[in-house]
Amino acid sequence: MAKKYCYLFSEGNANMRELLGGKGANLAEMTNIGLPVPQGFTITTEACTQYYEDGGISDEIMAEINEYIVKMEDITGKKFGDKENPLLVSVRSGARASMPGMMDTILNLGLNETVVETIAAKSGNARWAWDCYRRFIQMYSDVVMEVGKKYFEELIDEMKEKKGVKQDVELDANDLKELAGQFKAEYKAKIGNDFPDDPKEQLMGAIKAVFRSWDNPRANVYRRDNDIPFSWGTAVNVQSMAFGNMGDDCGTGVAFTRDPATGEKKLMGEFLTNAQGEDVVAGVRTPMPISQMAETFPEAFEQFKNVCKTLEDHYRDMQDMEFTVENRKLYMLQTRNGKRTAQAALKIACDLVDEGMRSEQEAVAMIDPRNLDTLLHPQFDAKALKAATPIGKGLGASPGAACGKIVFTADDAVEWAERGEKVVLVRLETSPEDITGMKAAQGILTVRGGMTSHAAVVARGMGECCVSGCGDIKMDEANKKFELGGKTYVEGDYISIDGTTGNIYGEIIPTVDAQIAGEFGRIMEWADKYRKLKVRTNADTPADAKKARELGAEGIGLCRTEHMFFEADRIAAFREMICSDTVEQREAALAKIEPMQQSDFEALYEALEGNPVTIRFLDPPLHEFVPTEEADIKALADAQGKSVEDIKALIDSLHEFNPMMGHRGCRLAVTYPEIAKMQTAAVIKAAINVQKKHPDWTVKPEIMIPLVGDVKELKFVKKVVVETADAVIAEAGADLKYEVGTMIEIPRAALTADEIAANADFFCFGTNDLTQMTYGFSRDDAGKFLGAYYDKKIFENDPFAKLDQTGVGKLMEMAIKLGKPVNPKLHCGICGEHGGDPTSVEFCHKIGLDYVSCSPFRVPIARLAAAQAAIAEAK
Repeated sequence: MAKKYCYLFSEGNANMRELLGGKGANLAEMTNIGLPVPQGFTITTEACTQYYEDGGISDEIMAEINEYIVKMEDITGKKFGDKENPLLVSVRSGARASMPGMMDTILNLGLNETVVETIAAKSGNARWAWDCYRRFIQMYSDVVMEVGKKYFEELIDEMKEKKGVKQDVELDANDLKELAGQFKAEYKAKIGNDFPDDPKEQLMGAIKAVFRSWDNPRANVYRRDNDIPFSWGTAVNVQSMAFGNMGDDCGTGVAFTRDPATGEKKLMGEFLTNAQGEDVVAGVRTPMPISQMAETFPEAFEQFKNVCKTLEDHYRDMQDMEFTVENRKLYMLQTRNGKRTAQAALKIACDLVDEGMRSEQEAVAMIDPRNLDTLLHPQFDAKALKAATPIGKGLGASPGAACGKIVFTADDAVEWAERGEKVVLVRLETSPEDITGMKAAQGILTVRGGMTSHAAVVARGMGECCVSGCGDIKMDEANKKFELGGKTYVEGDYISIDGTTGNIYGEIIPTVDAQIAGEFGRIMEWADKYRKLKVRTNADTPADAKKARELGAEGIGLCRTEHMFFEADRIAAFREMICSDTVEQREAALAKIEPMQQSDFEALYEALEGNPVTIRFLDPPLHEFVPTEEADIKALADAQGKSVEDIKALIDSLHEFNPMMGHRGCRLAVTYPEIAKMQTAAVIKAAINVQKKHPDWTVKPEIMIPLVGDVKELKFVKKVVVETADAVIAEAGADLKYEVGTMIEIPRAALTADEIAANADFFCFGTNDLTQMTYGFSRDDAGKFLGAYYDKKIFENDPFAKLDQTGVGKLMEMAIKLGKPVNPKLHCGICGEHGGDPTSVEFCHKIGLDYVSCSPFRVPIARLAAAQAAIAEAK
């Protein structure tokens, strides 16, 4: 059978997300459960994929769309372009993952001057008819033909000025008719052709535009941030129009069944009388709270409340809905699981369990681990906040605290942030084009728009602080300044915003770290109950280790010892070691460092309270430790009794063309075994001391040899370690167990893992280097050209941020399969940056790792992702 590319809403259901996209699947589901949905059809995601393969809409798909237009005309009893009963539709995108504001929508499609005259006469409402037409021309020009919105906004502003009115709704039918004419003239001037009158031509243009928008820059940025593959494509929904702008007995709204900022169980939302959906979402007019709808549209409001209950019970989750009231009658335009802040996500998940709607496992699976990040981020210091007086207030649209210098454009936000400045982006309203600036800023403040405006929804998704709809701001974007609370603020002035209360402060307010408690603690308890992977942390200091323990880490998976060498009193001794000419001189210099290393390790063991600690021996090349400033070189020469020329010659000799593949890791220990001896002695002596102090703990150090590529390297360094360790233990008369393992970070180590496993107690995958070596990319330089790879769809995301499961992942899996049969006691972990990335954690669970290790603040993310992987597998 030929592939089917179109489905009526009555032919689909909620389980067809992959084919119909989220919006199409939910419109079909709402139709199935008998809710008032304006009918239409969905063009599938496969048609979008085909569009990109064919470089356009094929004849086969075109024919099927035409067939479905006829079916839609039969269902609605209306016809495209008809003089008696014209059909008007909206054309909307709908990917299978929610991407608010990232792709394009067109309303009122099917209008031309003849149809406008028809609907004006039939409805007796010429103002509404011409308002629909001017909106359609504006949207179609912007979305389909890429003529910027601003040209049309300027014409509207001129018209309002000429008529002496402030609001669009104060323009009458004649004004709007005149505007429609001006818009068409503008279109012809920019495009060179007349504005299309044929509804079918309009529809094909709109469908292509939605498919095109899947590949627009803002959608690509959003997809990369949210792990949405390009190959998924977007569906297109063609739906008959319901009109919220026909007069005062009409309106449009967006609502949530629970508060998306706090999770509180109450209807939240906004409503605009005599408006279309885009007016609420675009934040062009600041709407009224949904509760006021009860006074203006009591019957429709009652019906809406019942629909909310039906939808929440049906989906067993908080719903985000768009609806229209036309002549007091309610129409549902969409529902989806609502975007929410991390705080709200935790509360909603716990409440749904308490209400008997979800199991603990389902509650754990509902939460996006990446969102937890925001809960671990700073809030304003309560004392400083009490002392501060707000200069204004907007809507607390996305919680958190942000403080920084004011910038007025997305480009400036990016540029200033790259210079290391903390900035707050202040805009009249944000549009989807601003996404890169929104990401670069600490927070976002807008003059217009409500809780459901683009700025609010996107900021909540990114976990970024946002205050929207502060109408008291007198904005002068052109001159980069605004007035608020009687004072003028210019670019570069400091401002602080509170995304929870909506308060705005004209000063710097200090922030404090967040706490894990309440619902967060509860969800984490459930996550720990179901996960199989252990979660450790990468930590080099007792403070980091303590923080990670607070956040639930079960050990240290990576302690980088070189970070301990850089303090002033140690770097001098280490440089002395580098400058030494004989083994004896090197040993004398290292002897000065040993007691310092030992006290570092003692502090780490104390912080970990008997949990495992993996200590990686010296890894970076020696040139990283030598001085670069003239004065420091002179000081080193004097200390060593050598000439400046000698020291400079030594420094030059340490320079390598490719230091990341040079003299580093285990190669240093092969050349200078005395470094490994010193580090082993420090590790073991520290462990003996701490074990003595805490006889109830099990202190069992794990010594990790980095950058092994050949089993003989490991055997050589391991012999040095074991001889040193055993001698120290015997001398102390102690009974201490320790392990010696290696990092798998060179492809050859993965390929010969069976040989290596016979000589290692554990493997730890250093995926930062393993990715670098497997791709042949330098991770310090790849950023310069990866942008081109994203644009050309060669890569969908940064392989250093998200584990490459096909290549690097295959090496990991191979190493485990080769290693475990040789050494059944071999335990395996990962300690690259990927250890805290949710999709990478899921992969680690799948291939059978014992633990993941990540930076302290990512520990809760890894705990939750590990639980979700186990729950998904059990399903």
